[in-house]
Amino acid sequence: MKELIEELKNEIIEVLNLEGMTPADIDENAPLFGEGLGLDSIDALELIVLLEKNYGIKLNNANEGKEIFKSVTVMAEYIAAHRTK
Repeated sequence: MKELIEELKNEIIEVLNLEGMTPADIDENAPLFGEGLGLDSIDALELIVLLEKNYGIKLNNANEGKEIFKSVTVMAEYIAAHRTK
């Protein structure tokens, strides 16, 4: 799980162009949206594409995304349980 969390942190930095950030700057338990990493709805769309492209996971509705994108740890747990790639 630790490797998947680090992989996700790197992918988030790359996909969202978070210049100047390193994986160590991202707290895997902090919220991705709001007061945590401070992502917005456009970033959510990028994360949905990342899940589909890199892990073969298709989200069916926005509420599902809200649950999955709570933190990097929650995302990693969801990917571990549902990945097809």
